[in-house]
Amino acid sequence: MEEAQQLTRWEGYVDWRNRPALKGRHGGMLAASFVLVVEILENLAYLANASNLVLYLSENMHLSPSKSANNVTIFMGTAFLLALLGGFLSDAFLTTYHIYLISAVVEFLGLIILTVQARSASLRPPECNPPNIPCQEVDGGKAAMLFLGLYLVALGVGGIKGSLPPHGAEQFNEASPQGRKQRSTFFNYFVFCLSCGALIAVTLVVWIEDNKGWEWGFGISTITILLSIPIFLAGSSFYRNKIPSGSPLTTICKVLVAALINACTCKSPSNAIVNMSTSPSYPAETGKEVEEGTDKATEFNPQPPTESLKFLNRALVNKPVHPVLECTVQQVEEVKIVIKILPIFGCTIMLNCCLAQLSTFSVQQAATMNTKVRSMKVPPASLPVFPVLFIMILAPVYDHVIIPFARKVTKSEMGITHLQRIGIGLVLSIIAMAVAALVEIKRKRVATDSGLLDSASPLPITFFWIALQYLFLGSADLFTLAGLLEFFFTEAPTSMRSLATSLSFASLAMGYYLSTVIVSIVNDVTDHSGNKPWLSGSTINHYHLEKFYWLLCVLSALNFLHYLFWAIPYKYRSTRANE
Repeated sequence: MEEAQQLTRWEGYVDWRNRPALKGRHGGMLAASFVLVVEILENLAYLANASNLVLYLSENMHLSPSKSANNVTIFMGTAFLLALLGGFLSDAFLTTYHIYLISAVVEFLGLIILTVQARSASLRPPECNPPNIPCQEVDGGKAAMLFLGLYLVALGVGGIKGSLPPHGAEQFNEASPQGRKQRSTFFNYFVFCLSCGALIAVTLVVWIEDNKGWEWGFGISTITILLSIPIFLAGSSFYRNKIPSGSPLTTICKVLVAALINACTCKSPSNAIVNMSTSPSYPAETGKEVEEGTDKATEFNPQPPTESLKFLNRALVNKPVHPVLECTVQQVEEVKIVIKILPIFGCTIMLNCCLAQLSTFSVQQAATMNTKVRSMKVPPASLPVFPVLFIMILAPVYDHVIIPFARKVTKSEMGITHLQRIGIGLVLSIIAMAVAALVEIKRKRVATDSGLLDSASPLPITFFWIALQYLFLGSADLFTLAGLLEFFFTEAPTSMRSLATSLSFASLAMGYYLSTVIVSIVNDVTDHSGNKPWLSGSTINHYHLEKFYWLLCVLSALNFLHYLFWAIPYKYRSTRANE
């Protein structure tokens, strides 16, 4: 009886009450569907403010255009970088289930602070009307309140991004082809639901912020993130939650330190031995081996360390200098996997640097143009509706038409590999930056010909031109983000999956930070060359944005060549296991 009950358990997983998770009761698409609904609400709450924040900071908090843009990129970058913290805590100490709930509460508190400040005039800088009443930049306690609210939101968003995608992906049985296909479908629809939330955020909520006031926008976000908590809790009885297995960073550091010390102390690599613990061999392992990662299966399938990254094999010696530095073959192979996926992570940072422009300069460009569609005036921050709609159309088509067709043609389980998807996204980002440069040339020509370079009046050119660069960058985001999420989750060792998946959002963070750095470097270099800095002036009409976009185009092309260098020889875990 006990043996039969053991067979029905998901080894290495528990339910929300910390009891063993059972097959047939926990996990599957039903459990993941709660995650997808929550993602709509979570991204709505975050993006409703982030997409329009640059205008809030410049118009309500009276920061300069460049300072507003930098503050937005730093805020968004920090939010996504903190996904690493959420992923780390999910792997090491708490389940993804608990990390989401804690993070949602933290974001809720941050949004309350922002809502209160937006509602009370005494908590904002005084109204201004140049040149009669000069604008006073937010400072002192008011600035402290603003940034406290923003970075509590960033902390909450980071925890959610680091826990919610792996929580959904953990619901599927990767030991079966059907489970792996369902997991791939989950990641596609995760991006689809992310876009659903974005669609509501950049249309309805942004319109409310521009026409009814920012206190309404922040208030809607506050209610939305609060509503996501009971919906997430409603799926509790269906979830299976991976048991935290200790800090993955400890394993990584231990292997690296052991290899380095042994390289210095051992006279010959012949001292390296094979501990009775196997390297990952997905998907050939049984479900129990994959889920639990125990040494029981390795008694029948001991394997020596692989020849790649041979330096790390020095961590395997008969007598380490200290018992703490004793490593198994499995630990060494897991660290090798992490090191191999890091270059792919690095190659996506440039794409996200291009995406950062959608929240900063592109919004400011659109604000100078004619944003009327017949009698309705469209807020500039609603421009992302174009790529969002395209993603919502393309994601189901990709999952139900393109992938099945590709599977038939290639006769492989994936059809289109993760790295191919990421590569398509990188190519689209190159095209997007070229289009952005050409559109900016046209916009400035219209401003010059109309004599409106120094005027606040809308230019006689429709904002639909800016939508072109949004369309290409939105498509790039779909291919790259979905590909990255699935690539990191699939390739990473079981004990490091939340941390690895959060690298997708950390790449976004690095992209936003890189954007800020490039803007500063470009201004410094062009200023010292004796010319006017490219990205400074009284209005954005005096910026040389077209040159900046051409620079990003060239850097993106060089980055794509760098990506090919790492992606072409890369071998997936299933390929390495078969070999």
